[in-house]
Amino acid sequence: MNKVFSFFSDNIEKFSANPEVMLVVGLIFGILIFATLLFFIWGKIKPEANLTELKQRTKSWWMMATIFVAATVFNPVISFVAFGLLSFMALRELASISKNVRDEDRRVLIWCYLAIPVQYFFAYKGWHNLFLTFIPIFMFIWIPFMLILQGTTEGISRSMSVLPTQLMFTVFGISHLGFMLTLPPLEGFHAGGRGLLLFIVFITEMNDVFQFTWGKLLGHIKILPKISPNKTWEGFIGGVVTSSIVGYLLHFLTPLTAIEAMIVSGFIACAGFIGDVVVSAIKRDIGKKDTSDIIPGHGGILDRIDSLAITAPVFFHIVFHMYYLHK
Repeated sequence: MNKVFSFFSDNIEKFSANPEVMLVVGLIFGILIFATLLFFIWGKIKPEANLTELKQRTKSWWMMATIFVAATVFNPVISFVAFGLLSFMALRELASISKNVRDEDRRVLIWCYLAIPVQYFFAYKGWHNLFLTFIPIFMFIWIPFMLILQGTTEGISRSMSVLPTQLMFTVFGISHLGFMLTLPPLEGFHAGGRGLLLFIVFITEMNDVFQFTWGKLLGHIKILPKISPNKTWEGFIGGVVTSSIVGYLLHFLTPLTAIEAMIVSGFIACAGFIGDVVVSAIKRDIGKKDTSDIIPGHGGILDRIDSLAITAPVFFHIVFHMYYLHK
């Protein structure tokens, strides 16, 4: 019991020594508390108002915020295990809803699952070159070879495309969240990897919220009506502008200047939109509304981290090449 108490107290002490990170964590939960109270009071004042979707989304945001905040508080090993489980669940969801899956694909899929601990081990050790090449190069070669060894060529070209893409999206992209925690400190930048992680998660999730909110309030012009009918230009532009402003205010979580953080946040918002519509297109092709029903109001794990699968590598490589590559 003493060891457990010591473990938690040591991690909380390290966390409390980082005031920038504490400020943003307080802001995140402050927003969630405000939203929860607002919808509760609103429902009492106007019982006829249909707030079911907003309340369900708020509950889901509570869960996601708790997961990612915990990843910044506790020992990095726990964080990497948590991110690895997210990748596993997302890959499992995507594989389970895929169309025309062959028996040969299911047998090769085990190699995709085995790639998860390897990829996160490289991230944990901070082995940059192996981290960047293991899935895009080595697994890209290994998976087609394993499919060939199954001895069936019918439909193999589709499988050679689908399995590596699923691995890239659910494992390679998300694993960048873990790698951020291994980045070394920089002179004048005190938030470190925890700050970077909170920044990308907060901006990505807030962009989803802003695009949804602005779309509901002002949305008229559809962007991709055949892919995602609820996406509008008003919601997209409102999300990009609002996310850029939030990024400007939270630049202290990154080594970026305020203007750089604002511009990068705009890129993050655009990347988040891409991740969202990519998964929407996959679900529309399959005929599914959600990848699963594990999260009330939001569907599956992949429905919640689809944007992060794109925004995490985009943000990581921008910051890494600007501030870490030549250090």
